[in-house]
Amino acid sequence: MALLSVLAAVLAVAGLLLLLRGLARLRRLRLVSGCACGAGGCALVALGLALAAAGLNLATYQRLTAETPAATLEVTRSGPERYHVLLERPGGAIARQYPLTGDEWQLDARILRWRGPAALLGLDTRFRLERLSGRYQDADTASRQPPSVHDLAGERGLDVWRAATGLSRWLPLVDARYGSAAYLPLADGASYTITVGRDGLIARPANEAAERAIEAW
Repeated sequence: MALLSVLAAVLAVAGLLLLLRGLARLRRLRLVSGCACGAGGCALVALGLALAAAGLNLATYQRLTAETPAATLEVTRSGPERYHVLLERPGGAIARQYPLTGDEWQLDARILRWRGPAALLGLDTRFRLERLSGRYQDADTASRQPPSVHDLAGERGLDVWRAATGLSRWLPLVDARYGSAAYLPLADGASYTITVGRDGLIARPANEAAERAIEAW
């Protein structure tokens, strides 16, 4: 990520210098070389800005090394098939509480795995939590009940997920990109830990209430 930021800054500065050089040549009526320098400068500035936007979006993803802690969930029952889930992420992020309906919770994530030149730029495997939702074990009940879904990601900068697809025909930078989900039962007092590995999200019970809920699941 640091190398990507430096590269973006270098390209932007080089582009500005080339653009200024082109303007100076145009003032001296050197039209061909002035236009060429100006066009090259604009292209470098645009490329630098695109890399900066991509870096900003990648900052919403967390680095994935082996099996990495992703979140902890604390469940409190608030009514029939209604719960409040406290989601806490590692690294000092503020814990937030989300209302869910259903008898199970589900956590979704996106995972990006890079290769070749992209890996050399520090774009190692990364993940981002996407949404937390409630679900019903019974499919018929789920079809009749409105879902409770909460966005966990937001968007900043260039959407690298979509851009990786568009560029994959010409630049094979992405080794794999895939979604992953984990779900377990909602139960009063239950606590869960969620980690993410190269195969996706892994959810485990963190206390007795969660273990009992899974046994009765």
